[in-house]
Amino acid sequence: MTDAMPPFRRFAVYAAPDPGPLAEFAARWLGWDPVTGTEPAPPDVTGLPRPQAEITADPRKYGFHGTLKPPFRPTGSQARLEADLAALAARLAPVTLDGLRLARLGRFLALVPEGDASALADLAAEVVAALDPHRAPQTEADLARRRAKGLSPRQEQNLQRWGYPYVMEEFRFHLTLTGPLPGDEADQVAEALRPHLAPLLPRPFVLGALCLFGEAEDGRFHLLHRYALTG
Repeated sequence: MTDAMPPFRRFAVYAAPDPGPLAEFAARWLGWDPVTGTEPAPPDVTGLPRPQAEITADPRKYGFHGTLKPPFRPTGSQARLEADLAALAARLAPVTLDGLRLARLGRFLALVPEGDASALADLAAEVVAALDPHRAPQTEADLARRRAKGLSPRQEQNLQRWGYPYVMEEFRFHLTLTGPLPGDEADQVAEALRPHLAPLLPRPFVLGALCLFGEAEDGRFHLLHRYALTG
């Protein structure tokens, strides 16, 4: 962490696209670039049912990412976490998927994998388990907030064991593009985004690094380091 970088209250391990057209467009669409720590000018996307800033308000602070190890309060130093994450990345191999596609997941839009994503699910499970010693236990308020949405028995087990319901067998990789939207609005936003995203979506999609993100005091997440998967 440099002197110019703010202290972080939580960390997460994400999959984030390499620098390039997709990462640039997504940062502009969400209104937050976790690499530069800036709010880039929005892209010109027509046909939206309401202002872009409202559509992207919920996911903005996280930056464009796919969750591998959900945000957690650390038990020890950032340096020890970084060392263990570097060692983990050195023994895990990159994962190659057929590609990504725009999809509706419940009430929000995201990019999701095409084809068999089991290797990615296995990698995410490794990351969750290997770094769990760095995770401080959830507070009662955290647990109550998660349970308020309604959890299956398996999700409740995950919450108690791993601090998050949607890991292990419940893991579904996605890169979020919107907050919750009514059905008709979700369809309109998808139609507006599709021509912008279509030429940017990678085929194949290679997850080649584990990205350490830190949450600053203002709630915004910053990309701290990419650890190449070299196993």
